[in-house]
Amino acid sequence: MTIEEKRALVASDVAGLSIRRQCGLLELDRGSYYYQPGEESAENLEIMGCIDRLYLKWPFLGSRRLVCFLERDGFAVNRKRVQRLMRLMGLEAIYPKRHLSANGADHRVFPYLLRGVQIVRPNQVWATDITYLPMRHGFLYLVAILDWYSRYVVAWKLSNSLETAFCRDALKEALRTGSPEIFNTDQGVQFTSAEFTQVLLDAEVKVSMDGKGRVFDNIFTERLWRSVKYEEVYLKAYEDGWDAQKSLGQYFVFYNTSRPHQALGYQTPAEVYRAKVAA
Repeated sequence: MTIEEKRALVASDVAGLSIRRQCGLLELDRGSYYYQPGEESAENLEIMGCIDRLYLKWPFLGSRRLVCFLERDGFAVNRKRVQRLMRLMGLEAIYPKRHLSANGADHRVFPYLLRGVQIVRPNQVWATDITYLPMRHGFLYLVAILDWYSRYVVAWKLSNSLETAFCRDALKEALRTGSPEIFNTDQGVQFTSAEFTQVLLDAEVKVSMDGKGRVFDNIFTERLWRSVKYEEVYLKAYEDGWDAQKSLGQYFVFYNTSRPHQALGYQTPAEVYRAKVAA
């Protein structure tokens, strides 16, 4: 069944089933079904695409420097506009910052546990992050959970918002396949929330969080985003969330099972992950 046929079935309210149940039966993410294009002008979407590319190359760029780069590309922007778009995209320049505010009571920051730790086997350390995905007429957010040793993408989800639910759902999906000793995240509100961390604590997984502004703490996930965007996202102009879901699904199968990694001795992530786990 094609993705279009699945979408039509869900829209038709088959046999009175709920949207959740229909999407579950068809193995479709509900975030794709509910996707609505971002309410931004075509110019803002173009600017956001440029910001995304610049940030991927130089994540230390703040709004002031981004304004300079964007003006060189012919965009008439000011810092306030760039700051708003960066917040919408979930981007923040990476550099050491003072701790000026604390999260709410249900947002706990855990210590960083990976300093000096050698990663020697699969399921020793998993990590996660969120990235912005441009589309033809809007945008989405992608979360992925990565096994650090093998670079294997254990789970991923798309969403049209930066709410915690899609991160939690990706985590639950990943934990159905296995369990890491340590799970590393940044200090984003999605990952410090009790809704997310409690899933890990219930699974008896140690929670590790990057220090603010530490660019190398989650370097493997940043490299994943570079691969995903230059090998997939920037080559496609997704029409909608369903198109993105289908195309990214195909890409992650390729990434895990067919794409050799130099750092893995030109083996694929799946070969390294499964061989070590089986052993």
